[in-house]
Amino acid sequence: MPKVPDWVKCAHSRIVPITDMVPNPRNPNTHPTKQVELLAKILDFQGWRLPIVVSNRSGFITRGHGRLLAARVLELGVVPVDFQDYETEAQEWADLVADNRIAELSTMDATALKDIVEELDTGELDLEVTGFDDNDLASLMSQIHQDEEGEEPGGPITCPECGHTWND
Repeated sequence: MPKVPDWVKCAHSRIVPITDMVPNPRNPNTHPTKQVELLAKILDFQGWRLPIVVSNRSGFITRGHGRLLAARVLELGVVPVDFQDYETEAQEWADLVADNRIAELSTMDATALKDIVEELDTGELDLEVTGFDDNDLASLMSQIHQDEEGEEPGGPITCPECGHTWND
């Protein structure tokens, strides 16, 4: 069994060679290059805080496809893996889908986020390790600043990634 690297900061069942990892071929979630590169940057800074989850039943990854891709970017030889028993195929598929979906349903408290980012913004830390790039942070700060000045939120918002526009 491979030695646990010092960058592994999470509980896991085993350290597994990256070449032994089997992504689920039906994983409905995709990972754009920008996301994978950002995740790699975060993993490089933080260390590995969440293992990849693999089903004992199928041998496929159920959680952590993006982390596997980031590990490849970082050219890691091994990754921490938590092996899970799923009673049925349906339970395994439901976990895969839920893991991809549940974070999308959360919302951020923009003011609390702004406060944290301002505390971190000392110049000692690359703020991209928060998951936000410079454009995202500039947009967040300008929106909060406008809201604090009493301007009514609203108007169209455009996603910088896909171009989708919606009203606030």
